[in-house]
This record gives sequence, structure tokens and C-alpha cells, in this order.
Amino acid sequence: MKFRVKIGSQAQRHTAISTSNESAIVVRGRDLTKDLLGHVTFTEHFWLLLTGELPSAAQRRMLDATLVAIAEHGLVPSVQAARLTLAASPEAIQGAVAAGILGCGSVVLGASEAAGQFLVAIRQRTVNDDIDSAAAEVIREYAAARRPIPGYGHPLHKDYDPRALRLFEIAAETLGEPGTHREIARAVARLLPTLVGKQLAINVSGAIPAVLLDVGYPLGALKGIPLLARTASLVAHLLEEQLRPIGFVMSHAAAEAIQYDGQRPEGFEESHG
Repeated sequence: MKFRVKIGSQAQRHTAISTSNESAIVVRGRDLTKDLLGHVTFTEHFWLLLTGELPSAAQRRMLDATLVAIAEHGLVPSVQAARLTLAASPEAIQGAVAAGILGCGSVVLGASEAAGQFLVAIRQRTVNDDIDSAAAEVIREYAAARRPIPGYGHPLHKDYDPRALRLFEIAAETLGEPGTHREIARAVARLLPTLVGKQLAINVSGAIPAVLLDVGYPLGALKGIPLLARTASLVAHLLEEQLRPIGFVMSHAAAEAIQYDGQRPEGFEESHG
């Protein structure tokens, strides 16, 4: 049996992000050394790279806030993966960072993208400003498909996620009220107890798209927020791992916590300690 892989059109042969010659580097139409270095923050530069335009003060503040909010949360799975990788391969910090980032998915770190798509789906179905009806329709579809509601609920922050609350406060201070995606996010939280039978607070992964989409951040780059932010945190954890290593402590703790329940050869006894 022959399989055909659709590669897609190769007619597009351009990039609008960067070019260079022997004396200058151009980024989004600006001279890197003359126009950007020493003049813009990294957050502003990130927005410029994504959109081709420098952010407004409001856009910069909200992007800054979301990056700070999601960067660090202790010894979460991505951090453990990175520190264990560095313990096993101390010469390859880049591999350890990659190990931590590779787990960015629907459960950990990647939920902001899914939550953004969820909010946009509700916005697109909203007719005559009736957000509740559109939200209820989409929530029922997720429930019928047994799909989790992205951006709601947290294993530790049961009643509320303090990061989400603060992001909404900053958005209110910076943008005023209401904002379309923030309204949708709050409507979903209000409807969930009736439609799914339990209260699920907005978590940081739900707040990030709600506030960023309200300032024009591109939907397709939402996963880049936790990726960029957590990379900074991973570098910090990996520096600490070099100075105060705990990778093998975590490895030993995992071995102690997990019990073998498979078959054993006759006379085999596990060693402990």
C-alpha cells in the first residue's frame, strides 16, 4: 500500500521577520542595533516579532503580567523532567530545557492555547450580545464529548487561582471593563455549576487568553506564553541544580513511592534502602 503525504503548496517563499547584510540586522523593518537595542524591552521585542508592530503601553503591561504569572510554580512536572535530565547529562543544559518544555500539552502549560480556542468559539457564536446562551451551547458540547473545560479548575487552587484573580485586576486597571473575552470567561465560570454539576474556578491558563485576546494578542501564539515564560524558570532551576543538586533525590523519592506489582521469579525478594 502506498501512502501519499501532502506537503502543501511551496509557492510561498518569503519571510517578513528578519534579514541582514554585512553592516546591519533588520527585525520587522527596524534596524536592530539602532532602533531596538537599548530602546525596547524584551517583552516589547517579543510582541514586535509576533505582530510586526511595537505594543501599546496596555499591550506591553498585559503581556508582561501573563509572562510573570505563568513562569514559576515550584517542582512541577516540567521542572522535574528538566532537573532529572540535567542530573543525568550535566553537560547539556539545552537538552534539559528541552526536556522540560516538551511536556507542554493539554494538562500542563499548554492549556492556555486550548482555553483561548474555547473562548473564541463562544465569541463567534455570540448573537446580540447574548454571551450566556453561546457559552452554554459550547459548554454542553464539551460535556457531551467528555472534554474538560480548558482554563477551569486546579488541583491545588480549588476555590480560586490567585494568579488569575490578579491578572483580571491588572486588566481592569489597564483596560477598563468590560472586555469581551473576560466577560466570556466569567460567564463560563458562572454557568459551570449548573451545566456540569460543579464549580470550577478560572485558573491562570484561562485568565491568560482572556486578558491577552482582549488586547489583540494573536490566538495562534498563545502556547508561546507558557513556553517563553517557563523557559526562563527552567534556566533558573537548572542553575540551582548545578549548585544544589536534587535530581537524584527526586529520582530516589520516585523509586520509593512506586511499588512493583508485577510477577516475580521464585525466591526473589526486593531490596529496600
